[in-house]
Amino acid sequence: MGFTDIIGPVMIGPSSSHTAGAARLARLASACWGREPLKEVVVFLRGSFAFTSKGHGTDKAIVAGLLGMLPDDPGIRNAPDIARERNFSYRFDRDEIEGVHPNSARFRFTGLDGRSLEVVGASIGGGAVELQEIDGFKVQISGELPTLVTFHRDTHGVVAAVAALMASRKINIASMTLHRKTRGGFASLVAEMDLSGTPGDDLRDAVAAAHPSILRVVELYTSEGDGQ
Repeated sequence: MGFTDIIGPVMIGPSSSHTAGAARLARLASACWGREPLKEVVVFLRGSFAFTSKGHGTDKAIVAGLLGMLPDDPGIRNAPDIARERNFSYRFDRDEIEGVHPNSARFRFTGLDGRSLEVVGASIGGGAVELQEIDGFKVQISGELPTLVTFHRDTHGVVAAVAALMASRKINIASMTLHRKTRGGFASLVAEMDLSGTPGDDLRDAVAAAHPSILRVVELYTSEGDGQ
């Protein structure tokens, strides 16, 4: 059991799940979008997130996370004002879905070019979070380790190509999971890595070029102190 498991995370309160976890979840979801210009983010709150967001500061924490703030950033309290100053467009709505995690949200990002991305995730307690879906693909991403996600056609050789590239760069793969919607259709690969710092666009671009079936690569380097 770690120190933060006993006393909770370093954060701007009042709640580790509804405030710290909300900020971390939004920051991780935003990292899925990357740095391309945004037109708007719509956040669909679910369960207790939807019903207690004002009282626990969940709304402010989510806006702060979308702006890149960490859970202990004092700016969380003024996140809506900071968003207005930056002309950052967002709005909140609700998802009424049975059986989902009570502290969860769906993020819909829309770019200036019309491209969109949907991310679903949950604050699972003590400030910890989990991404559960990216554009309909099931994932389990905590953000505790540097992570690369590929979206590709379900053909042979993709996993081997990604693994070979990592090996050539002496990057140890901590875990790798696969998901496909249909055989021969579209699939995703999630690779968590033992990596110090952030490799930047070089690794992402190299993975994207590793196999012709790879269509898109998302990089997630969002743990505290990672320099995102």
